[in-house]
Amino acid sequence: MSKAYWINMFTAIHDEQRLASYARLAGPAMEAAGGRFLARGVPGAAFEHGSTLRTSLIEYPSVEAAVAAYESPAYQEALAVLGDAAERDIRIIEALD
Repeated sequence: MSKAYWINMFTAIHDEQRLASYARLAGPAMEAAGGRFLARGVPGAAFEHGSTLRTSLIEYPSVEAAVAAYESPAYQEALAVLGDAAERDIRIIEALD
């Protein structure tokens, strides 16, 4: 089974305070589900249609583990706090062997 990467790219942020509340819950929920943050923050460079808003890259043992993290009660609680405070594009991709 190959590792997987959860790529979270913000496309709009409407409420920084709610985003911060989400992050306080989401980070520990993702790590508890086996995730390891490899990168997070504002991109150093963005090209073509690239967003200059926050991006995070989280490694998981597998696609299934990443999906389970997203669906976990702890992460769903974080999402409820975030609500409509931000718009994101989330992708989970399998690592190359």
